[in-house]
Amino acid sequence: MLRHVKVSDPELYGLTEEELDRQEHNIEMIASESTVPPEIMELAGSIWTNKTLEGYPGARFQAGSEVADKLETLANERAMKLYHADHVNIQPYSGTTANYVVYASVLDPGDRVLAMRLDQGGHLSHGSKANWMSKQYDFDFYGVDLETGLIDYDAMEAKAKEFKPKLIIAGASSYPRLIDYKRVGEIAKEVGAYSMVDMAHVAGLVAAGVIESPIPYVDFVSSSTTKTMCSARSGMVFCKKEFAKKLDHGVFPGSLGSMHLTTMAAKCWSFKYAASDEFKAIMKQVLVNSKFMCGELKKHGFDLVCGTSDNHLIVVDLRSKGVTGRTMQTSLDKAGITVSKQQIPDDPASPMVTSGIRIGLTSITQRGLKEPEIVKIVDLIDRVAADPENEAVLAQVKKEANAIIADFPLYPAGTFDD
Repeated sequence: MLRHVKVSDPELYGLTEEELDRQEHNIEMIASESTVPPEIMELAGSIWTNKTLEGYPGARFQAGSEVADKLETLANERAMKLYHADHVNIQPYSGTTANYVVYASVLDPGDRVLAMRLDQGGHLSHGSKANWMSKQYDFDFYGVDLETGLIDYDAMEAKAKEFKPKLIIAGASSYPRLIDYKRVGEIAKEVGAYSMVDMAHVAGLVAAGVIESPIPYVDFVSSSTTKTMCSARSGMVFCKKEFAKKLDHGVFPGSLGSMHLTTMAAKCWSFKYAASDEFKAIMKQVLVNSKFMCGELKKHGFDLVCGTSDNHLIVVDLRSKGVTGRTMQTSLDKAGITVSKQQIPDDPASPMVTSGIRIGLTSITQRGLKEPEIVKIVDLIDRVAADPENEAVLAQVKKEANAIIADFPLYPAGTFDD
């Protein structure tokens, strides 16, 4: 791997080797991360990077597009077949960009948008004051029932009737339960709004058919292609047939310029792979591992937001353990286990400290870890929570974590041999 860089830039090559070593020997449980197959790395660094292209197949703004037209057409066909969708645009560069292009397709500056609160599971690009979109549109928010942690759909409906948004957004970055897409679509129709679901975190689970798809119920579905999709760092948007022209114009020339053909090629491969029995088996095991870990965490006295998980992620309320999310993230990282600090609903701590952590099961499931390994991992997490600043404890936990993950190579030997 990187044989030319090894010669021309040894310093950069060394950093890449260092990161490979970190990933190889680390128990990766950040919910937004996954491990790409080697084909994705091949295509994401392939000859496609030499080609600049704008527009759509058959209507490009640059010459020499004949082969790229075939690529985009094939990728679109595979994506629509995989997700049983009327229309798709795979030119967006990321999940966040995918959200922006939906806004560009159907909203005017100042239009009202109803979305999920960031501190209760939403996403920065759904109207957070920290994100520039909040200056372009008038956002209001719905949230969860603070007793159960579940989305309060009655409150969402009441807010929609009062606020009268032009767009209602569902989908989350830290919500561990299934979302009632049908109810969301019905609420939007009732108030005359467009409906949109950001399925970035669960796109792979949807593709594998192990959880319900939002596509039949709403107007637009945006997504990244990393996370559970386990593909290139890019994005995509699906929509109903009647909105196809709006979406395509919102993408180009509405908000984006030339596309990234390298990631388009990688996504094209992933749409084929996601239909395979191998991928479906991994996504099925992700759900098994997630549910099983919830049970193990409860056995060790951890409190869970929403009580359990129906997808790939778990949100842990650490207050009963007397440790903050920031401390737990830092200490686990030292111990060879990576998670992210996470706000819990109505969190008394600041976003930089938090009272919780978010755990993801995709990466370790891809590597083959199952219930026996999860029993050991939860025990390690509990030991760190009990004494998070004890360097001797962290060192011992790291030794044991390394022993667990060593039996499950990140990439088999010889993967990158010429």
